[in-house]
Amino acid sequence: MSPLSISATDPILQLPEGTRNYITPGGHARIRAELEQLLRVDRPQVVSVVQWAAANGDRSENADYIYGKRRLREIDRRIRFLTKRLDLAEIVDPLTRANTDQVFFGATVTLCDQQGLESTYQIVGVDETDFARGRISWVSPLARALLKSRAGDTVRFQSPAGWREVEVLRIEYLDIES
Repeated sequence: MSPLSISATDPILQLPEGTRNYITPGGHARIRAELEQLLRVDRPQVVSVVQWAAANGDRSENADYIYGKRRLREIDRRIRFLTKRLDLAEIVDPLTRANTDQVFFGATVTLCDQQGLESTYQIVGVDETDFARGRISWVSPLARALLKSRAGDTVRFQSPAGWREVEVLRIEYLDIES
């Protein structure tokens, strides 16, 4: 899925009412870089194509013009979305965490499930979620169950397959890169 196809109304991007938009420094840098790319490179290129296409006459059957205008709307929508997310973002650096024996935002947690399989997850902001890289949103059921737990604790959470239990093996606070 291209970043431009993500909308602000996608359920994965919604924050619970009254909560803050926590984000790691790496996530903030990634969003900022995408916004800069859109503002400084992508949008000017598309504007140039649209201007060129408009100068070619009949716009009703001008594919370059029609596609360019559509692409420009997508870029502008994404710029508004990213700008709003950055305005609402509260950067939380996991490396500055004083209490590292409990799970909080930014923790890297190694778990063992009931079948003995180990997995590691980083608890990040909703705009940084990437399950393939082991990054789960702090508002996800697993992350919410893990919050404030310690190594050795067993936590129970609701997954799509039903209720599951996992044991917390290790808690670390590492630099979460973009």
